Amino acid sequence: MPPRAKDFDRNVFINCPFDNDYLPLARALVFAVLACGFEPRIATERSDSGEVRVEKIRELIQSSRLSIHDLSRMEPLGPADLPRFNMPFELGLDHGCRHWGGAHLKGKQCLILEKERFRFQRVLSDISGSDIRPHGNDPEELVQQVRSWLRVVGKKSSLPPAGRVWENLSFFRSHLEIMLDREGYSAKEIAALEMTEYIDFVKSWMPTSPDSPG
Repeated sequence: MPPRAKDFDRNVFINCPFDNDYLPLARALVFAVLACGFEPRIATERSDSGEVRVEKIRELIQSSRLSIHDLSRMEPLGPADLPRFNMPFELGLDHGCRHWGGAHLKGKQCLILEKERFRFQRVLSDISGSDIRPHGNDPEELVQQVRSWLRVVGKKSSLPPAGRVWENLSFFRSHLEIMLDREGYSAKEIAALEMTEYIDFVKSWMPTSPDSPG
């Protein structure tokens, strides 16, 4: 039986793409998780070429009571590309962990996001009947869905309203480039900012900004 991980109740495993097209949604997603007082866990937080990726993902899922899976980018990136199955595969790992893991893992909960409510049924009919929440590729709607879900499952007495989270994200986003410029980042480095580094900047800003959700 796997031991209960430190910060298990606060950890939120995030299963989503991190390509340039999805980046505004990914940043909104991790910001909302942090603004609600939870800890986003992503596969790129550990960079070890000797570590098998699926084992790293399995460990992150096992150490997180909550998971968010966005299936909106299963389609191929281009005409010559194949569909992307990483996101549904990781959702399957999460379901398996809940049902065949230790006793404390049976209480795991997940949020499944999509672009349109019933689009997934064309390729993943096994999860028909699940509560799939659509975001329509709109970062503000995604923030609303994530905040609403965390309010229900997060074991917290109160969370900032979604409107305030979105306002703070907009404020942070407008100042991020200034913050990075002050730190000496070049325009090229700003464009290529890794998600783990973005998360660190959000964390460093939230406790100190007078407008941040404290």
